[in-house]
Formats: sequence, C-alpha cells, structure tokens
Amino acid sequence: MTSKKGIEILRPPTWKMVLLRGPSYLLSSLSPPECSNRDLPCEQKIQRDLRNGIERGAFLFLLLPSPFCVISHATRSNPTTSADDGILGSPLASILFAFPDQATVKKVIKALPRVGVGIKYGIPQTRRASMMSPRQLMRSSNMTQKWQRREISNFEYLMFLNTIAGRTYNDLNQYPVFPWVLTNYETKELDLSLPSNYRDLSKPIGALNPSRRAYFEERFQSWEHDSIPPFHYGTHYSTAAFVLNWMIRVNADENTFLFILRETLELFLIELHLKMFKHISDEPMTTMFLALQGGKFDHPNRLFSSIALSWKNCQRDTSDVKELIPEFFFLPEMLVNSNRYRLGRQEDGSAVGDVELPPWASSPEEFIRINRMALESEFVSCQLHQWIDLIFGYKQKGPEAVRATNVFYYLTYEGSVDLDAITDPMMREAIENQIRNFGQTPSQLLMEPHPPRSSAMHLDTFWTPSTKLHKTLPILQSPMMFSSIPDDVCMTIKFPSNSPICHISANTYPQLPLPSVVTVTTGQQFAVNRWNTNYAASVQSPSYADTPQAQAANQPLSMDPVLSQAANSSNPALRRHLGDNFSQKLKIRSNCFVTTVDSRFLVACGFWDNSFRVFSTETAKIVQIVFGHYGVVTCLSRSECNITSDCYIASGSADCTVLLWHWNARTQTIVGEGEAPAPRATLTGHEQPVTAVVISAELGLVVSGSYYGPVLVHTTFGDLLRSLEAPNGFSSPENIAMSREGVIVVNYERGHVAAFTINGKRLRHESHNDNLQCLLLSRDGEYLMTGGDKGIVEVWRTFNLALLYAFPACESSVRSLALSHDQKFLLAGLANGSIVIFHIDFNRWHHEFQQRY
Repeated sequence: MTSKKGIEILRPPTWKMVLLRGPSYLLSSLSPPECSNRDLPCEQKIQRDLRNGIERGAFLFLLLPSPFCVISHATRSNPTTSADDGILGSPLASILFAFPDQATVKKVIKALPRVGVGIKYGIPQTRRASMMSPRQLMRSSNMTQKWQRREISNFEYLMFLNTIAGRTYNDLNQYPVFPWVLTNYETKELDLSLPSNYRDLSKPIGALNPSRRAYFEERFQSWEHDSIPPFHYGTHYSTAAFVLNWMIRVNADENTFLFILRETLELFLIELHLKMFKHISDEPMTTMFLALQGGKFDHPNRLFSSIALSWKNCQRDTSDVKELIPEFFFLPEMLVNSNRYRLGRQEDGSAVGDVELPPWASSPEEFIRINRMALESEFVSCQLHQWIDLIFGYKQKGPEAVRATNVFYYLTYEGSVDLDAITDPMMREAIENQIRNFGQTPSQLLMEPHPPRSSAMHLDTFWTPSTKLHKTLPILQSPMMFSSIPDDVCMTIKFPSNSPICHISANTYPQLPLPSVVTVTTGQQFAVNRWNTNYAASVQSPSYADTPQAQAANQPLSMDPVLSQAANSSNPALRRHLGDNFSQKLKIRSNCFVTTVDSRFLVACGFWDNSFRVFSTETAKIVQIVFGHYGVVTCLSRSECNITSDCYIASGSADCTVLLWHWNARTQTIVGEGEAPAPRATLTGHEQPVTAVVISAELGLVVSGSYYGPVLVHTTFGDLLRSLEAPNGFSSPENIAMSREGVIVVNYERGHVAAFTINGKRLRHESHNDNLQCLLLSRDGEYLMTGGDKGIVEVWRTFNLALLYAFPACESSVRSLALSHDQKFLLAGLANGSIVIFHIDFNRWHHEFQQRY
C-alpha cells in the first residue's frame, strides 16, 4: 500500500478554508453553504456544526493538525494565467489550492508562518520567497551548485527543478517529468558501462528516431495556419492521461487525507477551490483512470503493459512522445497489479496483469533499482544538463526549440493565451479543457544553457611507500575507476576507561560550531571528541609528526580534552557521567542513546524510573527528564534534521509501546501541548518489550521490533500500516535501519539479517556467521555496514545482502558504528574502549559491481 495524494482532473469541488488559533479545517458541502466573515461562527460552534454535518453526510471534512507547517510557493493552475495556486503541507503531505486571484494568495501567505520554499534549497524562509516566480527561485537557490559538486543526486535535482517549475504530485496535469535514460529493454543482461545502452539526452524523445524526427520537422516547415503557430508535436510528453496510465495499478492508504496545521493563525475565512479527488479507500489511480475513460478501461493494447513496448511506442508512434514520471525510479508497486483488476486481453490473447519487465530485471524491485542506478550513472550525469535545457531551459521555446525539434502545440506553454480576454464562454471552456487535459509545459527556468555537472576529474591522493608522504595528483575518474585508498585503517584512539564504546554519533559537518564525535560507554561515561575538518591525506603522517600540535593536525579525531584531564584528576567536576540509576535488566546498546545534530545534547534511556533524560554535553547535567512510559525505556531514535529544524524522537519501552516526541530546536527541549512534555502519538501493536525503533520524518514512518515479536511499521500519526513477516527461524529483532529510499534492514538475534521494501515485501535474508551488535546504512541506502562479536566490520550491498568487503579484524568486538558527514570515514566503537576509524569509499563498490545484470 502506498500513500498518494492528487487532484480530481475534471471537476474541482468548492471548499471553504477555516484558519483558527488551533486546529484548522477544510470543508466542502454537498450544496455549498452561504458564509461570510461577519457571520463566521466561533470555534466551538464550527466544531459542533462540523460534527452534525459529518453525521448526516453534508460535509467532506479535513482536519488540518501537524507539527511542521510548510507553505511552499505560489504556482500556476494552468499555463494561461499568472500564479494563483499555493501548496500547503507538512513533510508528509501537501494540499494544492487553486485560488481565484493573486490577491488571495498574498492574503493566505501573509496569514501563515514565514516558512518559504524550504531552507534545504538555499532559499530564505520569507513570505517574499513564497511569492517568487520560478526563475527567481532558480536564481536564488544553491541547488545547481550542489548538483554540480555532486552533493545531491540527479534524482534530487530533477525533483527540485520540477517543484520550482510548477510540477507537483497534487496535480495530474502538471505532474513531475523525468527522462527515459535507458534504451536496452530486450537483452538478458544489461551492461551499464556501455554508452549504447543509454539514451541521447541532448535530443527530445520525439527526435531520437531519425525518420520520425524528419517527419516532425517537415510538418513544422510546411505548417500553414493563420491563428495557430507551427509545432513539431501535437501531443505532449506529460498529461494527466499518461500519468494515470503509468500509475493505473497503484494502491493508496486509507488514511489519504490527514493533514495537520499547528501554527497560531488569525481567524478568517476564504472561499477557494481545492482541486483534489475524493477519498477512495483502496486506490486512487484506477478510479480516476475510469472516470477519464468514461467508466471503463481503455483498450488493452493501449494500456501500460510492457516496459519494452512503451519504449518502442515512443520511438515509432508519431502521437507518442511521453517521458517518464518519478515513480519509475522508486516505486516498484506501480508495476504490479496487486488488486487483480481485469484489464482485458491483448490481440495475441495474453491477459494484461503485471507489467512485463525487461529480461535483465527479475523483479519489479530490481527494475526500479537498476533504472535508478542508470539515472545516477556517469553517462547520464554528463548529459543531464542538455535534457534540462529541453524541458526547463532555453531550448524549451523560441528559435533554440525549433533547432532542437522541441516545439509543442502553443496552448501547452505558459502565458500563451489570455483567458480573460476571451468573451465567448464556449470558446473559453474549450481552451480550458485543452489546457487541462492535453499537456502543459513546465515554467521556463533558464534563458541560457544550463551548466554541466562537474566532471569526475578531481584531486586524488595516493600513498608513496618509499617516502612515507602523501602526494596529490589529478586523476581522471572514469566510470570504471575509483579512488585508491592507502590503508583501510586511518587511526585508532584508546580511551582511558577501557569500558566498551556502545554508542557513536558522528556530527562532523564543518558548518557546526564544534564538529565532533560523541561516544558513550557501557559504564555510562560519555565524551565529545573533536573532529578535525581540515584533516587531509596530503598532510604529513601522524607517525612522523614532530610536535603534539602537528600530530593533532594530522589526525581526524582528538580525544575529548575534559576526558583526558579527568583521567589524571580526582575532580568530580571533570566527570562526564550519566549517573548510576540505569535498570539492571536492560542490556545497554547503541540504540539507547541519540544526540542532537550539534552534539550539544545527549538523550539517554534505560533508567529504572521509566524515564528518558536529556543531558547537556557541555556541563554533563540533566536538563530534562521525560516521563510517558509505564515500563523501562529500552530504545531511542531521532529523525533526520538539520541544526535549526525540529525533529521527532521515538522511544520504545518494556511496556510494549512506542511514543513519538517533538524536539523543539529553538528551546532545545522536548515539548508538549502544555508545559510538560507530552507524546505526539502512541504506537501500539507489540505484545512484548520493544527492542529496537527507527524513525524517518521524511517518509513519515516509524519501524519498531519487539522481543520474540514482529517488526511493525506505523505512520508518524500513530496508524499501524503493516507487520514485516520474518523468515522462518528469525526472531527477536535487535537492530533496525531504514534508508531514505524506503528499504528496511532488520538484524535479528544470532546474526540473522533481512531486507524489506517500505511496503513490506521481503527482498532478501541471510544468516551471518557472527553475532551482530550493530548495523548502519549509507546515506543512499545502497550499502549496509555491520559489526559483531568477531570484531570484523563488513560492507554489504543492501538490495541482495551480498558481501562486498571486510575490513581488517579489530582487537575486540564491534559495538557501534557511525559514518562521517562526507561518508569518507567509518567509525567503529569497540568493546575494549577503543575507536577505530576506517577509510571508506563507496565508489569502489559502485563501479565494480554495478556493471552487469
């Protein structure tokens, strides 16, 4: 089941928006009621009338309560008008509003908090940013520079461009556009190192076939019409019908419409149109497809039934120039007819069911994974800027579009016609229908060529054994090359306590006031060790440094100075200790602790009084004690965030529940509705003590496991989605990790490991010959790192749990793992009180193992 929000593409209903000091509402009546500002009822009367209206079926009602309100930016409802839409939402959901005019948009933005488009785009959080045009957003953002420096993926950058160009999941008519990247859908093996397997991204999809390109160019040259400008393509690369055809098999959560708006707002009422399809309990796309097709499925030959056939059609059919949608790179469920709809039979008699995959993909999951790897490949990275020029840039229209064979029907372009100037109602309606249902070109973001991505030529480091010195030379990184690492082990640091390092948090971002690595021992002693952001392999080796200062400069990590002083002092003020009141029944593990991004606060659980506590790492004092559970708190997890943003903290307990808490970045505390901290949600379903929990605010999911029990997946609103079925003989989940792409890895007792999709499908399971103590996923989720009692840190490929590499064995068992912010260093906490820092380069496995399938 996958959650999906969208708009009704035929008749947008009329809604009322009620913004209150507290919960806010959207309501739509079966016969719209009369309402004005002067007779606006009080909140209590609104709630009573809503209850009565819901009971008698008079209203379709949406409550808007959420921890993080976002107003994205004004966008356009169709290409003929100026910006009159707005996107409201949270990290989990968004609603697209179609307002009557710009003045209303400004009113709404003024009434909402100054959030803007989002700081992750490098755009200020201001109301002015919410009103920026797409080109202004492009100029103000730093995402292009991030993409050039390879700090973000091709997928992330394309999503950014789609978003600021007005493309949104909330509007099927303006759905995000992604390119076809592969051309080989017929062979049994796919070699991603061969350029011939990749599409030429410098040309639009309609110009890839030379004979078809000649046909389109001849039509453009011979076009004669007084009122309609010439064009190459009468159809478009993105329409609502195409999206529905791609997504006809997709399911949706029953809890499709749960939105939250928590901020303090002035009381006012605005009439608006909310373009959104009605709540459908099992799926959105099939019903919408049927509505578009007059209540029945299209002819089976025209339904999306085969990847290879779809590619062939958009190479030979003059009416098919469609590109892909983002789901082709992350959603395998779109390829499976899980509802078993009778989609008909093709001319050869075969039934249309699941989508037919290329021979080189054995499963939908494998197809999506390989297609995503192709998107992120060096071949695509080197060409992607040219495709951006065609869709979002200077080749979108004008003389450059003509030269590139990239001109579409004039009504698909923004600003091509002024609807207000059309006095004939029938003519206006016809043009609106044409615009709404037959394709819209994104807003143009650039008037000049998009800069290419930085090449793989970079300064690399190699080791010269004869001189014991690091030297730097420019090395060309082709897709088959990777950086050679002089030694696996970068350094080892030994703490004086000799107590096992059960937890490591690597908060090493250079932008932090104090980049550091926080460690906690099973003896409840913690340390804030300083990370050297200036460490470089070209600096003289620490073994040959002449002074302590030079040695410190040549090490990535230096021991906490307070801890080193405490080793030689009896002064209790120098102790960094969490106290002695931990429950004796609980085994202290890595997931008993989390830190804030800036390392200023450490959250610890396992106390006998059923609390968990927030410590200041600077003073080692307790700053907050949080109660909520009826049993010992056994595990913690923190959602992803940055230094200035709020986040979730999830706590699992022996009382068989998981509680969700809100960490306020401004107050640096866990907050509630009143003065005392209070959980945002209570997650139930376990019948035994919870042993592990992980949370992702971006995905809106909490995954938890219990002693000899199942692994459960909840939403951050507290709804139980599913239970992950463990393989036979696998029990008692001890560690859980979840990637941003929705892959869940569970470490069961006795070294068993299983990988699942976000929707509960088991990808693979393996039995390890080591009793694993910790696991960690790389940022993109492609690689899994494990450590156990044998003292060996290993790297696995996540999707098939194939072992890729084993680092040299450590002196004792590995209890905790962490990655530096740039993913160049892997830190391991050992049972003998040491930290071992490994050099790690994921590219070496990416290029070695990605080639053939």
